[in-house]
Amino acid sequence: MTPLSDEELARYARHIVLREVGGSGQMRIRGASVAIVGCGGIGSPAIQYLAAAGVGRLVLIDGDRVDLSNLQRQTIFSAADVGESKAAAAARSVAAINPNVAVDIHDARIDADNAAALLAGTDTILDGCDNFATRLLVADTALTLRTPLVSAAVGQFDGQLAVFRGWEAGAPCYRCFVGDAPGRDEASCAEQGVLGPVTGILGSLAALEVLRVIAPFGDDPAGSVMLIDLLSSRFRSIRLPKDPGCSACAG
Repeated sequence: MTPLSDEELARYARHIVLREVGGSGQMRIRGASVAIVGCGGIGSPAIQYLAAAGVGRLVLIDGDRVDLSNLQRQTIFSAADVGESKAAAAARSVAAINPNVAVDIHDARIDADNAAALLAGTDTILDGCDNFATRLLVADTALTLRTPLVSAAVGQFDGQLAVFRGWEAGAPCYRCFVGDAPGRDEASCAEQGVLGPVTGILGSLAALEVLRVIAPFGDDPAGSVMLIDLLSSRFRSIRLPKDPGCSACAG
């Protein structure tokens, strides 16, 4: 692998000086490919931090257009982007942040027909989508591809975050967490509301976990779920055991 250039050494100096990351970790970040499902509230800050961190390739998947109501929390967009493809507008922001990052744009909704093709060839998948059915589809595809999944969700003042590698012995998959429910009654952000910085916190934490997957540091979070209550300023983690009867990963 090509050594870090002088420009990269200067740009990523605050990473490189960290004993837990160093030059070797930064090179792993540069060589990584990350798929981000959803460029909205969670995806927005995650994309910005992953671009700034120097992830080599970002695959942005989102079929929505920027709406005026998005600007309250989706900080990667500006008023000038209203009506534009979220994936394309986010890609322009990535180029402005770090021109060394390659971006693949998929202005499409992920579904059962295209999920495997869109997510294949990536080292990590970050799911920040806004509905349970899509989260389940992405999780099943990540398990089939054996690609680590960073899954984040928000609502009002709450959030949850987990890393799944269900093909590993002792490590749960997303279905160990949620079961086999084919669908759930959910209220959208438009219906229940969400405080803007809540999405920023979850998106930033999701970006951190993606970087931890790429260049491991600290404790491995797989096998636990972080629950965040920002109305009461409480963070807690609960253990998530592998379900021996799980329809997706058991055996």
